[in-house]
Amino acid sequence: MKREINLFETADDKNFQPLAEKMRPQNLTDFVGQEKIMRVLSKMIAENRLRSMIFYGAPGTGKTTLAKIIANTTQSNFVKINAALSGIKDLREIVKDAEDLKNFYSRRTILFIDEIHRFNKSQQDFLLPYVEDGRLILIGATTENPFFEVNPALLSRVKIIRLEKLTAAEIKKILRRALEGKTAEESALEIIAEFADGDARVALNILEQLENVTVENLREIFGEKIRRYDKGGDNHYDTASAFIKSMRGSDADAAIFYLAKMLDGGEDLNFIARRIVICAAEDVGNADPQALILANAAAQAAQFVGLPEARIILAQAVTYIAGAPKSNAAYLAIDAALADVKKIDVEIPKHLRDTHYRSAKFFGNGEGYKYPHDFPEHFVKQQYLPFQKNYYQPTENGYEAEIKKALQRHWRESAD
Repeated sequence: MKREINLFETADDKNFQPLAEKMRPQNLTDFVGQEKIMRVLSKMIAENRLRSMIFYGAPGTGKTTLAKIIANTTQSNFVKINAALSGIKDLREIVKDAEDLKNFYSRRTILFIDEIHRFNKSQQDFLLPYVEDGRLILIGATTENPFFEVNPALLSRVKIIRLEKLTAAEIKKILRRALEGKTAEESALEIIAEFADGDARVALNILEQLENVTVENLREIFGEKIRRYDKGGDNHYDTASAFIKSMRGSDADAAIFYLAKMLDGGEDLNFIARRIVICAAEDVGNADPQALILANAAAQAAQFVGLPEARIILAQAVTYIAGAPKSNAAYLAIDAALADVKKIDVEIPKHLRDTHYRSAKFFGNGEGYKYPHDFPEHFVKQQYLPFQKNYYQPTENGYEAEIKKALQRHWRESAD
């Protein structure tokens, strides 16, 4: 009699199979997530137009699973190798077996290469003729951008398919399937789904460690890793709000604390960086134009280096913005102008209109325009706004005081 395998059986059992492996989908119908990709693959398989491809995405998004499903669905021979552990000798043997299967059994071979970015140029070049003539259907998997890591010659012969991180809702769907009728606290599933950060394997590995799926048991496993910070809940928005208000209020210590709280809670780097960039423009503005440059550079650098080092880059931007002089004058100016645009219908003054199209001169476009660079200090008074209004009210803070002096010298004083 076949023994039933308990969902959470221990590693001591010789027949133990990891839960992530046990729950691996066997067909496209059972696969969770990547809906757009599923439609493409389903059509490709149904029309027997299977081609070589590279799956590019974060760990646990389903790269290996999709390759196996394709092999099963098409009844192809499936060979899996890891690029870090295999060489040209291994590839030659695979090609020979593939040729035999094709010649004697009319069966295709799918070669799945995990971490394909680790193949050097000669190894990648070796695959070219076999991929090109169809002796091998290549499916590569990589967490690195293939446009940087894979030879152009090989890239031109494959389809690049990017797999997105699974959403928390998709992770929870996978977790519920794995429970097989067992009860679980919904809040515990939510914590696991958030903690997994789009990686189904991580989520299932956590679930496997739990006898009872409760928040209390999660605390025993994670210890200090479980925080009150919740990326999807009110505390998430409260923390982000406190973070922005602390930078706006020039409290570097508070801003750093809330930055640390978000990082510790697993917040997306892009979410944090966007708030820093917005604060630099909205709350510092022209009082220190360097703040926006620094914030934007920090956002790009944080993505480039990733965690844990990104924390240092973000901390530099946050402390700079907190310590910078503040002005929301530019923010107020654009909102006031947008409000007027919605209610005031004005014509562009003729001397400011474009002169390049054929009938421009006929309508008098550009007539009377004064080119500022032809005048002393590269400035000349002329009408730009069809009506008189000062949208931008610069403050006396930081560099904006200099902007205010320049505007007053040219416009504001003489208008009074």
